[in-house]
Amino acid sequence: MNDPCAPLDMRSAASDRFVALFTDAPLGIALLDATGEIVSANPSLGTMLGIAPDALADTKFTEYVRGKADAAALAALLTSYTGAAPAEPTRFETELENAEDGPVRTKLTLSSLPADQADTMYPVLMVEDITDLNLLHERLRHQNLHDPLTGLPNAANFHGQLESAMVDKSHATVALVLLDIDGFRVINDGLGSEAGDKILEAVATTLRDAFSGADESVARLTGDGFGVLLKGELTPQYVIDRVEHALNWLAEPIYIDDAGVGISASAGIVLRAPGSTTDKDMLRAAEVTLHRAKEAGRAKWMLYETELDAEDRRRYRLGAGIAGGIERGEFEVRYQPTVKLDGSRLVPVVNARLYWNHPSEGRLERDDFLPLADATGMTVRIGTWMLDQALKDYARWQQEAGERTPDLCVRPLRRLAIDDDLVGIVRGQLAKHDVPSTALRLCADSGTLVDTRGEVHDSLSVLNEIGVKLVLAVSAAADLELIPRSELPVEYVSLEGQIVDALLDVAYSGSTQFQHLEHLVRSAQQLGVPIGAAGVTTEEQASTLAGMGVIAARGKFFRGPLPAEEITDLIATG
Repeated sequence: MNDPCAPLDMRSAASDRFVALFTDAPLGIALLDATGEIVSANPSLGTMLGIAPDALADTKFTEYVRGKADAAALAALLTSYTGAAPAEPTRFETELENAEDGPVRTKLTLSSLPADQADTMYPVLMVEDITDLNLLHERLRHQNLHDPLTGLPNAANFHGQLESAMVDKSHATVALVLLDIDGFRVINDGLGSEAGDKILEAVATTLRDAFSGADESVARLTGDGFGVLLKGELTPQYVIDRVEHALNWLAEPIYIDDAGVGISASAGIVLRAPGSTTDKDMLRAAEVTLHRAKEAGRAKWMLYETELDAEDRRRYRLGAGIAGGIERGEFEVRYQPTVKLDGSRLVPVVNARLYWNHPSEGRLERDDFLPLADATGMTVRIGTWMLDQALKDYARWQQEAGERTPDLCVRPLRRLAIDDDLVGIVRGQLAKHDVPSTALRLCADSGTLVDTRGEVHDSLSVLNEIGVKLVLAVSAAADLELIPRSELPVEYVSLEGQIVDALLDVAYSGSTQFQHLEHLVRSAQQLGVPIGAAGVTTEEQASTLAGMGVIAARGKFFRGPLPAEEITDLIATG
């Protein structure tokens, strides 16, 4: 393989360099003849195959290739490297057999070198052991596709499985189940992140055991969210039974430092035939169904229903459009007058009510969109806007009607009422519109007063000290008990809800419900708090309330909520 025209000493030096390179190279090298037999192998190749280099001579290299297909492909490829002209190097991966340690993952580079005969090329194979590198790649791939805490497939892995399942028609049905641990944040914050991790590991183990079939997969998708994928001849009842079984398992206490921690989970279930929808729509449907299960009380499952999904989509679109609605001026505050029941028909106070004049849904009541505002974090913003608009309107009435202007009663949205900055927000708005604090009444219900997320008692007490009046909305006797128990400076009580809607018909004057209403009024009188009522629709109801001792009322019998522009005329005419 040396140049015959080169000087002898030069050929000898080049030969020495080649032999040194061949012998000491970290890559395995095999010089082959025209038949593919090994003419010479270096020590590195012998180590790689677990055979002495000399013992490799006169054996075909393809004998050491593990896969028959790879061996046949290599044998066919070798024929193109024995011609008169050198061929371009070819690289490919395959597994070779080590006589002692089993398979070795390698990368082969097939090239050619001139033979001793003129115009003849012989193949040469360079072999790189990439077993460790391949293992590293596999380990990194596993880490990229699996959750490090639980060892379960992660979201990217699971979404890939779902995408494949939804186009694989070899299975009749695909079921997707999303599960979420109820109140996990409370557990994690209360017991610490280490205990939270143990809870997650235990949940992962339970779910893995509960769904261990060949066509079943469990993954951790979010912090405390898990997904289950099932494929096969599935019926809704079969999947529901499996999910209920898993939820029952999860309800068993998990012991951490001898303390049994009880958990529950909610689940959303969707079943579809492959090809009937996309993986993204499948996932969205399961997420919506899981949210519905959470809203329904948690610790339960819900099955996807098309009709409910359409309603949920509508609701979520509304929630997403709240911020834009505020910017476009779609929200409106209207005012319902409260009328004295002493015959004077005077209006001592008007009650602000929030509406959304939606471009496609029409006028929406606050109960239609406030839960969505809470879910999207818009409650404080929209509640502040409502207070700002109401005080702006009040300032205009006061300029026009002077001392005859009735008080303004605003019912802050609950999330605003419990906000730590409620005092600052109210004082800022009063100052902005130059409205005296004594003209403002804030109405709160029992749910707001017992909410533990804020310092509502302190805030309302401070506001009362600067002149703001506090109104308590009451729908049961237990609500009145909050006044002495919390020592709140309540100045008015407003009877609301079913107690007014269903119990004010004169025909029921001897009923237990009617007696309950009378008891409520007497209890409020004993506390020395003036009583009003909402929801009055007939003259008989108004008369009955007046006879009980209710001093004022509002409702459709008097006037519905009016635009701000009509309140000035109302003040003038009564």
